[in-house]
Amino acid sequence: MIRVLIADDHAIVRDGLKRILAATPDLQVAGEAAGGDQVLALVKANDYDVAMLDMSMPGLSGLDLIKRLKQERPKLRILVLSMHGEQQYAARVLKAGAAGYLNKDSAAELLVGAIRKIAAGGMHVGEAAAASLLQAGDKPPHEALSDREFEVLRLLVEGLGPTEIGARLHLSVKTVSTHKTHILEKLNLGSTAELVRYALEHRLV
Repeated sequence: MIRVLIADDHAIVRDGLKRILAATPDLQVAGEAAGGDQVLALVKANDYDVAMLDMSMPGLSGLDLIKRLKQERPKLRILVLSMHGEQQYAARVLKAGAAGYLNKDSAAELLVGAIRKIAAGGMHVGEAAAASLLQAGDKPPHEALSDREFEVLRLLVEGLGPTEIGARLHLSVKTVSTHKTHILEKLNLGSTAELVRYALEHRLV
């Protein structure tokens, strides 16, 4: 039996995932969480085979959450479910320690297959992500961002201000502002509005 932890801040998404897994004899929903801090607490207290994580949740989330979970439970297998374009995010989540990346619009059969595959020690990325990871040639400017800068970019584009971002990532407002400056410099952009447009063009949102 594969014990799965479901983490998503939308109850309707969690319910849908639970229904899919309930129809599969070898998968068991052993826990659920609506935020990153709750995920971390559950993982510290319980043994799961696979954790399914949304990239954007209240509290600790995204790449930081993946890294913390792997520190706590090195053997935990992590599958990231996200609405973000997999070509832009897959490489980063795999590097952070995840074993798989799946877009939320994927079919139920693909989800079940991905869970089984990573629980058995394999890796899973969608076709678009796999093609992106293998593709040679010039990389887009945002791939030069550090993981921390990438997280700040993601939250800026979601509409959060420096104070909110600082609280979410446990950073000072000054540090967030410094990261924002570096992001704009690396992407050769002049404002947050241009950053949002860039993110849309590159399917980062």
